[in-house]
Amino acid sequence: MVTAGTMLLASAAVAVALPAGAAAAGCAANYAVSSQWQGGFGANVTVTNLGDPITNWTLTWSYGAGQTVTEAWNATVAQSGAAVTARNVSYNGAIATNGSTSFGFNGTWNGSNPAPAGFALNGVACTGGTVPTTSPSTSPTTSPTTSPTTSPPTGPADISVNSATRYQTIDGFGAAVSIWGGAWSTAETQTLVGLGPNQLGLSIVRTGISPVSSEWSTQVNALKTAKSYGSGVKILATPWTAPAAWKTNNSRTSGGKLKPEYYDDYANHLNSYVQYMRNQGVPIDVTSVQNEPDWHPDYDSMDWSGTELETFVRDQGAKVQNTKLMVAEAVNMNYSYTDPTLNDASARNNLGYVGGHLYGTEAAGRLKPYSLADQYHKPVWMTEWNLHAADGSGSNIWGDPGNQAVWNETLDDIMRTVHKSMESNWAAYVWWYGKRYYSFIGDGDAAYGTVAGAPLKRGYAFSQYAKYVRPGYQRVALTKSAKASPLEVTAYQGGGKITLVILNRSTSAVNNAVIQVPQNVTKAEYYLTSQTANAASQPVGVNGGQVSVNVGARSISTVVLTL
Repeated sequence: MVTAGTMLLASAAVAVALPAGAAAAGCAANYAVSSQWQGGFGANVTVTNLGDPITNWTLTWSYGAGQTVTEAWNATVAQSGAAVTARNVSYNGAIATNGSTSFGFNGTWNGSNPAPAGFALNGVACTGGTVPTTSPSTSPTTSPTTSPTTSPPTGPADISVNSATRYQTIDGFGAAVSIWGGAWSTAETQTLVGLGPNQLGLSIVRTGISPVSSEWSTQVNALKTAKSYGSGVKILATPWTAPAAWKTNNSRTSGGKLKPEYYDDYANHLNSYVQYMRNQGVPIDVTSVQNEPDWHPDYDSMDWSGTELETFVRDQGAKVQNTKLMVAEAVNMNYSYTDPTLNDASARNNLGYVGGHLYGTEAAGRLKPYSLADQYHKPVWMTEWNLHAADGSGSNIWGDPGNQAVWNETLDDIMRTVHKSMESNWAAYVWWYGKRYYSFIGDGDAAYGTVAGAPLKRGYAFSQYAKYVRPGYQRVALTKSAKASPLEVTAYQGGGKITLVILNRSTSAVNNAVIQVPQNVTKAEYYLTSQTANAASQPVGVNGGQVSVNVGARSISTVVLTL
């Protein structure tokens, strides 16, 4: 049975030097079944152009077991018998040399669903190499040589990793399920937390704690799938409000404080949720006391001061068992909501994590190490941010993987703040909804052009951290040469690997960047997301403890080095 992660033709890009004037053509193709059910399946295809730049493309292949494509996105797909033809749509026809594009589709199967064979791009077989598209007028005077992009590195390092100097331990990267709506499907959850092709590798899932216990079952299946299908996935559970009868305004909405005489009831309420989920096979790793105690909108919310939070955690925190408590998820990481608990030894003993949201945090000067939390060894999590200003008046741009406004916001705002959060010694970065038209997978909202469950550009970019920097890794030190100065780089060690995430927000590539690590490298992998590529495998050269990579302009990439 074909399962999520089945892959075909994961070809290494090996280029051949061609005679002057001869055009090069070549490609590699990845075919991955992202989900499968009785009689149906979903698949994603990523094609990498290894030859000269192209402006339009046609990809062909043949099925061998009677599969049929029923609908597609990011490509126009037609089928005649076993033969399938996929053509670019208006916004993704151009593929640069070593660039990639992706599309997806749903199909039917009967009996078996083997991966197809015989991929060809514009009539050229996808073998992982390049050939001239025209014969040279004269014979070459020298033998072909390998491209510099795959040559072993030599010379001084541009990025030197110092794994002896260590910083925070990473807890993970994640997103929230719908707090008031429906749950992720099994296939959507697998796409978000899985580690296979076209899966995003999230390792934290945030969920809400309803004040109404009859609503707790809504997210059980999605959370159970995340725990069982993902690797080391943590669940963060956050309440927006206590039951209305326990509050000073007698309402779930518009703030209102929890009456002190109900502090113990609220602790028991949180504990009941944790034990309910535990009995459903969903251990809750972290339980927050309150979402945004400093924000009182006309939806579920509750008001606390920092001193009130300290009192609750000190006197009631031990009642919430089989989990670790978090405060305070304030809107802009406002220390006045967390300092009192950190400074109270009794309260601090009941505290596992410090949390905060990114709204206004950078402007307030708090996108930096939180020294008091570091002093008491309490990991800091960024647990919510939501930005989609790129759509302006709501134009239909989110389903277009090559849209420049979407890519600029993703790279310059979201990925940049992930980088800065890591440099700030924070242990986790959790986005808002994982399934939304502006997020990691589409929600099928026709007004925004996304397909429900299909990975979006923002998801591929975020996966450059989430999928490869795993829970338990430690951030380590590095230095950069002048050549590498435009790059924003963090490095991590764990699982017998050193992993580097590289942001290049400049408009120029940094080619043949040499990375030096303390030990010899036995395996090197390199993945890149840009406006035209989605976590696409890239060439990498290896020589002892050095590797060389080409860092594309306006890209985020990940180097995974097995030692």
